Amino acid sequence: MVKSLSESEAHFRSPKDGDGERAALQRHQSLPHRPIIPMVARMADQNTSGALVMTEREASRLDKFRQVLAGPNTDLEELRKLSWSGIPRQVRPITWKLLSGYLPANVERRESTLQRKRDEYFGFIEQYYDSRNDEHHQDTYRQIHIDIPRMSPEGLVLQPKVTEIHIDIPRTNPLIPLFQQASVQEIFERILFIWAIRHPASGYVQGINDLVTPFFVVYVFEYIKEEVENFDVSSLQEEALRSIEADSFWCMSKLLDGIQDNYTFAQPGIQRKVRALEELVSRIDESVHRHMQRYEVEYLQFAFRWMNNLLMRELPLRCTIRLWDTYQAEPEGFSHFHLYVCAAFLVQWRKEILEEKDFQGLMILLQNLPTMHWGNEEVSVLLAEAYRLKFAFADAPNHYKR
Repeated sequence: MVKSLSESEAHFRSPKDGDGERAALQRHQSLPHRPIIPMVARMADQNTSGALVMTEREASRLDKFRQVLAGPNTDLEELRKLSWSGIPRQVRPITWKLLSGYLPANVERRESTLQRKRDEYFGFIEQYYDSRNDEHHQDTYRQIHIDIPRMSPEGLVLQPKVTEIHIDIPRTNPLIPLFQQASVQEIFERILFIWAIRHPASGYVQGINDLVTPFFVVYVFEYIKEEVENFDVSSLQEEALRSIEADSFWCMSKLLDGIQDNYTFAQPGIQRKVRALEELVSRIDESVHRHMQRYEVEYLQFAFRWMNNLLMRELPLRCTIRLWDTYQAEPEGFSHFHLYVCAAFLVQWRKEILEEKDFQGLMILLQNLPTMHWGNEEVSVLLAEAYRLKFAFADAPNHYKR
């Protein structure tokens, strides 16, 4: 099953929406694409993304993490509290694996768990991967194969399975040499194809390829100290590369387990979240909401991508990784807290939004928000505001509605 963006968006509209919304969507589709954001863009700019020199405070935080991780049974609640404000690069791989539920809290069980899960993944490869050229899997694999080499934040058009994955891999990020290496692209192809085969309810949907990237980069950091952008993965031992691949597959799978209805037919999860975002923004910033209504900007036209790609097309990868530290520490971070992050993200640009006086200007702004130079400070402010919104609205009756 191959979905296009227009097909997916069509399910968000009721019959009474009429020609006005269709015209708005057509105007949106005729606009230029957003420029490509350098997704990694100096991953070592800051410590939670890999700074080479730590401050005294950062060294103290790293020590706290190591103390929590050192015991025979890791206190996951304490680890979540520490991780909410960002995870030091040195302990991020093990912390992500624990918070995602991939690794057990008991230290003695970890090695056997890793070995079993890695063997299981490569068992799937042996069992299923040769079927990628079978007639009923060709479309999925072809899409993946085309997407991986391009691997860029550009050209987000949802399409369906083997065909789909093959298209997406090249798209992951054309600006970063890491993702142009054939061996890396093959890893992404295998991960995405196996996931699609094992999840027939959704299959492969373009954009899922983005969700592998943070895990892959973080788990590469487990084996290297230098910058990742230009790192040649062929210099890693084969066993290390196999471990990175399997760990990325399982952690991406854990993430998607919580948001799979984002990717099933008609993408009902995204449908609900876009509606909830509109209702929430109408409550927290009526001026922004009415301004977009006045110029016939539909939330679907910009927020579909925010939900489908978890803001990965809007932020540099270093910021996504920092964001995911908190998402993995927060209960239902990817499925629920993300909504409040999106609301805070939109309202962050209220001045710029209110300055635009027509549909096209608003859409160009919303698809090209200036985050290229964002770092930890900006992400921390965004997360703090999202937490405030969640605290204020999440448990109130009819909390989105006025």
